[in-house]
Amino acid sequence: MEQHRSSHFVRRDAARNMNRFYRLTVTRDLFGTVLLVREWGRIGVYCRTRFDEMADEGEAARHAIALAARKQRRGYIPVTERGEGC
Repeated sequence: MEQHRSSHFVRRDAARNMNRFYRLTVTRDLFGTVLLVREWGRIGVYCRTRFDEMADEGEAARHAIALAARKQRRGYIPVTERGEGC
């Protein structure tokens, strides 16, 4: 898959033994369908993935921005390095 843009977030809380990540990627599949790919889970453990088909890249970007805002309200922090996750 050819990746266009990606956002990566982490949430850590030692008191609650919480060490999570969330990644959003807007991409196209082999047939040209625009996808919003969501990956989440505990850092260092097998992650879950969800592929949502979108009408165009603009719609996918709007959904990604809304999801990113929701995750930040829940305590996730954006990261610039791609070294964490599944």
